[in-house]
Amino acid sequence: MSALTKLYLFAYNSLQAIGWATAFLIISNNFISTKSLNEAYASAGELICLLQIIGFLEVIHGALGIVPTGVLLPFMQWGGRTHFVLAIVRKITEVQKLPSVFITFVAWSLAEVIRYPHYALLCIGRCPSWLTYLRYTAFIMLYPVGLVPGEMWLMYEALPFVKKKNLYSDFFAAFPFSYYDFLEVVLVCYPFLCFQLYLHLLKQRQSKLGRHRGKKNA
Repeated sequence: MSALTKLYLFAYNSLQAIGWATAFLIISNNFISTKSLNEAYASAGELICLLQIIGFLEVIHGALGIVPTGVLLPFMQWGGRTHFVLAIVRKITEVQKLPSVFITFVAWSLAEVIRYPHYALLCIGRCPSWLTYLRYTAFIMLYPVGLVPGEMWLMYEALPFVKKKNLYSDFFAAFPFSYYDFLEVVLVCYPFLCFQLYLHLLKQRQSKLGRHRGKKNA
């Protein structure tokens, strides 16, 4: 990897880390001041939407081969999150105050304030062992919390509003099914797709931490 590529990846991951840390601090401060779970989107929703859109660069990074992630898994994660936050939460104001949004945003933010600093410091060869351990351990709890009481529960709660508003009817007019039908299928498939991603992360954890322990013992 060239020095210029390393510098770019360091800058990208550092900016994402700052962005997600800012989102987490805003949500936390709002929760402390209001004692309410209902204002997560109002306080940091637009920032998280922006960070998620910019995150498409990670799919491009994989496609160009400048990171070894490939394209499919980054695209699955980016697509699932982007659909959730832009197509559902941002579009349906009635769900923006639900606790599921707070749960999802906190889980995402905590995961990203670990993941992005880890990637940034790897670029300059200065990642501490404790951060590597945290990077490949925190997801064990954060991933299912963000997924089940967060993303999936909110999508389920959004179904009546999707049906009532006939959401995205113009786009889906070209298909023999509605967005409501599409979202129902997504809810059925979501656990299986996310379970595959979760298994991949567990295998990655075993590989990375095993390799890290091997270097430490050597």
